[in-house]
Amino acid sequence: MTEAFHVVLPGGIDDPAAPSGGNTYDRRVLTGLAATRDVHEIAVQATWPHPSAAARSALARALAGLPDGTTVLLDGLVGCAVPDLLEPEAGRLQLVVLVHLPLGDETGLSPAEAADLTARERRALHAAAAAVATSAGAARRLETLHDLPAGSVHVAPPGVDAAPLAEGSPGGGHLLCVAAVTPRKAQDVLVTALQSLSGLPWTCTLVGALDRAPDFTGHVQELAAAIPALAGGEGGRVHLVGTRTGEALAETYAGADLLVLPSLAETYGMVVTEALARGVPVLGTRVEGVPEALGTAADGTLPGMLVPPGDPEALATALRRWLTEPELRQQWRAAARSRRDGLRGWDETTRRLSEVLDA
Repeated sequence: MTEAFHVVLPGGIDDPAAPSGGNTYDRRVLTGLAATRDVHEIAVQATWPHPSAAARSALARALAGLPDGTTVLLDGLVGCAVPDLLEPEAGRLQLVVLVHLPLGDETGLSPAEAADLTARERRALHAAAAAVATSAGAARRLETLHDLPAGSVHVAPPGVDAAPLAEGSPGGGHLLCVAAVTPRKAQDVLVTALQSLSGLPWTCTLVGALDRAPDFTGHVQELAAAIPALAGGEGGRVHLVGTRTGEALAETYAGADLLVLPSLAETYGMVVTEALARGVPVLGTRVEGVPEALGTAADGTLPGMLVPPGDPEALATALRRWLTEPELRQQWRAAARSRRDGLRGWDETTRRLSEVLDA
């Protein structure tokens, strides 16, 4: 084992009922780092990024109790929320902050709340010895947002596990979106786009937590209920199925023709590479890290398409092409299978983060 380090995490990152890309990233890299390091976890239960006084006190005590020179990796959801706790420790601890999403970029915040979170995050990142983002686009966003030197934010993109190829259906009508149902993930934009395509044969499965933003979930359900059933069919065509993990999620991917990710903000989009690992093309939005996650096939072609965020008409146009142009489906599928061969594993993510911790 090399020198020990500590990691500060939001409580409940291993809760199977509340999966997220950030939680998955944290657990996978910590498992990888634990193969060569002595990892000590400090999990702080709170409604981050708005911790209670008790949670703040618990974190302050934990940091104060660490020996001088200790390397501490902090999940940005925690660390960026409490710069006043990091600043007094910055001179004696090696603080490394891992930012999954800039706090102020979360959708649905009031202007005042977004400004407050951004100001706190700025203080935290300027106090830290190093910052890490999950894509080059996210790193540039942090550098611009917080007046950090260009190239100063390190990049450690998520990995992905190898998976069997999805067979795909001839008509390409099995659409899939994997994301918690929240305003930032913009399932309302997707369902609005699908309303204009009711005359075509498709179904859409929305996999993701339904309790993060109940009012928004209700709105998406209302939009979905307004879409007519397939001719001769029964029941709805948009299915909000809640959280799926493990084999259930793998089976859902296996039955998909196209992953659709309509997010308004996304620092990477791990579901993009999860789909590509199965040869499933992706229709996503042109935000921060999604283009990096999508990548290109060996010949430079896209394994899908990117459209502007928040634009149901552009999304509907792309979906109509996918559903009505067999040659396009063939091209996207071929590109997805080519891109599949170049995807990185979690060992590469672990290596990059390890280099930052050792610097």
